[in-house]
Amino acid sequence: MKAPLLIVLLASGAAAQPAYDLLLKGGHVIDPGNRIDGPMDVAIAGGRIAAVGPAISSSTARKTVDATGLYLTPGLIDLHTHLFATTGVPGAWAGDSSVLPDTLSFRTGVTTMVDAGSSGYRNFEAFRNTVIDRSQTRVLALINVAGYGMMTDALEQDVQDMLPERIAALARKHKDVVVGVKSAHYQRPDWISVDRAMEAGKLAGIPVMVDFGYFLPERPYWKLVSERLRPGDISTHMFRGPVPFLDAQGKLLPYLRTARNRGVKFDVGHGGGSLVMRNAAASLSQGFYPDSISTDLHTGSMNAGMMDMPATMSKLMALGLPLKDAILLSTWNPAQMINRTELGRLSKGTVADIAVWTLARGAFGFRDSFGGKISGRERLICEMTIKDGAVVWDYNSRAADDFKTQGPKTGVREGIDHVISP
Repeated sequence: MKAPLLIVLLASGAAAQPAYDLLLKGGHVIDPGNRIDGPMDVAIAGGRIAAVGPAISSSTARKTVDATGLYLTPGLIDLHTHLFATTGVPGAWAGDSSVLPDTLSFRTGVTTMVDAGSSGYRNFEAFRNTVIDRSQTRVLALINVAGYGMMTDALEQDVQDMLPERIAALARKHKDVVVGVKSAHYQRPDWISVDRAMEAGKLAGIPVMVDFGYFLPERPYWKLVSERLRPGDISTHMFRGPVPFLDAQGKLLPYLRTARNRGVKFDVGHGGGSLVMRNAAASLSQGFYPDSISTDLHTGSMNAGMMDMPATMSKLMALGLPLKDAILLSTWNPAQMINRTELGRLSKGTVADIAVWTLARGAFGFRDSFGGKISGRERLICEMTIKDGAVVWDYNSRAADDFKTQGPKTGVREGIDHVISP
């Protein structure tokens, strides 16, 4: 009789163990990658999504967070940032103008940042050692076609140091974090920077992002997207002032849709000087949405009209972009664009990167890069961010415990601290 009783006791003890580490209950899930848009609970176990469904019992989780009235989405992917802040170079994108990722990511619902070409093949490993491998934020990278990346403007014009084979070799060596090649800020009237970046991308089997930088008559923008870029390549700063959008009758120029039909991707890349409200309004009003929303994060843009991902998303929503599309363009779309489809959606077994949002309603104002303003009635505010299953931002302490339930030795390190009364 003893052996069967022991088996019963062991079985009942195992059954009593909660199946989930964390349960987000009562929220509205928007997960475009899985075509979910409605009330759902999300359960996490072992740092991964364990279940998404209605009415998951709180008894199955070690901790339950009440998400009633909130939106739950995959963690955001910011496709265009500058994070190489460890060079000590003043006034450089690869230097003091970059932003260390953990300073802004989680508080804005961002769990993955893509550095857009701050480093080149000559200094990428320094960037990896000092930033990528030391950050809680998941940091991926585009390698600049220029050998030293964005350390100085002059170096980005040095065509002798744009070596596709070296770039591709580096990309293959660091394929766990390198997701593309970047051409940026090129000032000459030829296509060398773009062509060398595309050659490197072809050799490594990764996409190219182009910041056209200087719009010159010898290499017009429409030729870049209509003739030069390959399917899957990305034109960032799509709402820059010099980008031609409308014909004389106010209709969207057909080359834009032709380029998209070829497979070219269009990224926002707001930045400090790359979003003109006039172009964004014209594009959105005629149904030509971006493929991805990104910030072009640096110390200038974060303290000016761009601010952060939620502000940029809310700005485009004020211009007519539906909330569901704003989430799609900030999660699943960029994940596909950089071929990281394990990110950007809440599929069972994928990493548990989740952003929890309040959609505030009121009177809000949003600026473009040149002081243009639009008013809106909604603004996204990040309530909580979860990265790899751990709560890394909790604006209203929803995952915390009432202090009255904590014991008298809370905060006292056993074997280290000694409470000595006077």
